[in-house]
Amino acid sequence: MLVFSKQKLVFLATPKAGSTAIETALSGLASVVIMRPPQLKHTPAARFQRFLAPWLHAAQGDQFELCALMREPKDWLGSWYRYRQREGVPPARSTRGVSFDAFVRAYCSKDRPEYADVGSQAQFLSTKDGAVDHIFRYERMEDFVDFLEERLDCSITLPRINVSPEGVTELSRETAELLAKTCAADFALYESLGRR
Repeated sequence: MLVFSKQKLVFLATPKAGSTAIETALSGLASVVIMRPPQLKHTPAARFQRFLAPWLHAAQGDQFELCALMREPKDWLGSWYRYRQREGVPPARSTRGVSFDAFVRAYCSKDRPEYADVGSQAQFLSTKDGAVDHIFRYERMEDFVDFLEERLDCSITLPRINVSPEGVTELSRETAELLAKTCAADFALYESLGRR
């Protein structure tokens, strides 16, 4: 998470959506940088609004706008799946020996196993009043960079950092339909981004 106090802007670090590259490129311009531990780095919008927004408002007397990235939901799950195939991932969280189709079915189940319990982008980006002010598609990173360059009045070049390894992320028709139903809020929010 990055707080730009002069610009009254906060970047929320959506997990598996380019946050490490953004933070690496822009941490020197931010007033507050939270990169560790992951529970603080990836502070959801509702938690920010409840705990940090009042603190910033008390300190500066202003409301801050929130910005974030969102990944296409299947692609986002694919990134988690590939990320958890790495060496050194604890066995309960590892997706080694699990197909992507099985991973997505586990994610869509009522009681998710630990390896498939990765949250929801729609929940991460939601506040009691709606959603984050400015959400950009991860796949259109150039739009987000343009937004940041205008707001921060600087040129930005993003490094490629923390990229998940390659992997097969194909789904059967039945699993794709199950995912669409289970993650209806995520797909609806993602589809709305071109119209917001």
